[in-house]
Amino acid sequence: MKTMKKIFIVLFIALIYVSCKHKEEEKHEEFKYLITTPITKDTIITKDYVSQIHSFKHIEIRALEKGYLKTISVDEGQHLKKGQKMFNIMPNIYRSELNKAKAEEKVAEIEYLNTKLLADENVVSENELAMSKANFDKAKAEVSLAQTHLDFTDIRAPFNGIMDHLHVREGSLLDEGELLTTLSDNSKMWVYFNVPEAEYLDYITSTKKDKKPEVSLQMANNKLFNQTGIVETIEGDFNSETGNIAFRATFPNPNGILRHGETGNIIMNIPFKDAIIIPQKTTFEILDKKYVFVVDENNVLRQQEIEVSAELENIFIVSKGLTKNDKILLEGLRKVKNNETIHSEFVAPDSVLSNLALYAE
Repeated sequence: MKTMKKIFIVLFIALIYVSCKHKEEEKHEEFKYLITTPITKDTIITKDYVSQIHSFKHIEIRALEKGYLKTISVDEGQHLKKGQKMFNIMPNIYRSELNKAKAEEKVAEIEYLNTKLLADENVVSENELAMSKANFDKAKAEVSLAQTHLDFTDIRAPFNGIMDHLHVREGSLLDEGELLTTLSDNSKMWVYFNVPEAEYLDYITSTKKDKKPEVSLQMANNKLFNQTGIVETIEGDFNSETGNIAFRATFPNPNGILRHGETGNIIMNIPFKDAIIIPQKTTFEILDKKYVFVVDENNVLRQQEIEVSAELENIFIVSKGLTKNDKILLEGLRKVKNNETIHSEFVAPDSVLSNLALYAE
């Protein structure tokens, strides 16, 4: 009987030992943290920028002469052809000035011809002939000037375009330079958008000089415009107050959908070559700065500040602070502290990126 009790006690102790050891192993497994490395690859991110849409040509039509507005030959919103008559300012006074100038030209011409005959017979000097010729030339110039003023009373469209609303009505007394309307050539549109300095640097360093990047335009109704634009120019200076620089994209507008003064969003793809990519879940913030935990060869954690140049769904593109060979903590960031030694298990970065949703904290 005593022997049986001894056997029972030994078995009981053995069971307790095995159980404790099992729990100790489980506890040990609980502190094994997953680590990984950044992945390096070429990628493209999509950025959108608030934009202002301008006509390729947009000008003000103004009166070139003073006078009463006699006729308006066009209407608001009308499509005009180059050279089409738009306005007529009462031309009577300018026609009279032209007739007067022509008469004075005729007198000067007769005087010049008579003087020339006399000069040919050596009756008058060469200087008198030159003076007569100068008076004749002056009279011709006066005719040309009077003709120009008369022509200014007919205002014609300088190019094909759409006319805006009228600022005057027939019978209005106009001053020289008074605004009549505006005219827009919408055959193609210039779309302006502002790019921050960091994104400008990413763009300028990753874009080939001989290739103009294509962009898309999201209109105010959230639909994409049916034409693709090209980034043609970048302004010379940054805005010192905003830190932005203006880009200009040109869009063909064959159907006249876009109009001057509209707004939208430019959608631009920015390529990144050999980008260092990490999951967003590997980062944490302190005073608006981003950090990761880097794991050294001794499994010691080191808090490392990083700079993010771009953001995609669930991932960051890192511009500074990490190399492709650094090992970083994948999970449990809130359970560890700087300079702590951990037990780790490595997970391949390709596997991490393809299963980002599985690595929740």
